[in-house]
Amino acid sequence: MRDARVALCFLTRLPVGWPAGGDAVTLAAASRTFPVVGLVTGGLSAIFWLVLRDTGLPVLPAAVLTIGLGVLMTGALHEDGLADMADGAGAGADRERRLEIMRDSRIGAYGVLAIVFSAGLRVTCLAAFPDPRFGAAALVAAHVGGRAGLPAVMRLLPRARTDGLSVTAGSPDDRSALLSAGIGIFLVLLFAGFEAGLTAAALTALALWLTSIWAKRRLGGQTGDVLGGMEQIGEMVILLTLVVAIT
Repeated sequence: MRDARVALCFLTRLPVGWPAGGDAVTLAAASRTFPVVGLVTGGLSAIFWLVLRDTGLPVLPAAVLTIGLGVLMTGALHEDGLADMADGAGAGADRERRLEIMRDSRIGAYGVLAIVFSAGLRVTCLAAFPDPRFGAAALVAAHVGGRAGLPAVMRLLPRARTDGLSVTAGSPDDRSALLSAGIGIFLVLLFAGFEAGLTAAALTALALWLTSIWAKRRLGGQTGDVLGGMEQIGEMVILLTLVVAIT
């Protein structure tokens, strides 16, 4: 329970309160509960989505507001990482320059396009589900699956910098990485169904692997921005896979 509260404090703006003894817990140690964070944010988003649809609000505004709630709950942490990663990917410079661009607080054209693409894809996927209940289940699966693989990336991919969030977070042990992945896969299968959930989980793992290869070659490893970008990629892959499977 303490690890989950630490992870929620790191990854969201939800007022859960810092747990007693939490100062001794690193984000790496708490990373086994990343899927629990997704279960909370995804669950709240799903409830909000169902309430909006039950009031008769048209599907597209309801989808925009629901995705917006997810952004508010995390303080746009993952969207910011995606934007910085996109700016770094678009830079035709050397490794150090790419990392410098990613650290710059100003957002570039590639970053803007990445955020627009991510938000647009998630909104349209959610709006495309024929039944609001399917959309609600897919939201939970996406929030869980987008976070479940991050501890494995933190464990296996070297850090690109000697400072920053990825250094502060530390490196999870094998057990934490496997536990997070296992919990994540179980929850994705639970909410998405076996066949669609397994396909979504496999495609998400493939997307994270390919992104890891890019990060290793272009940046020298992972950063907090890369992890945030991977979370967004995971959400998009899962929502897109499930909407294709259901429709």
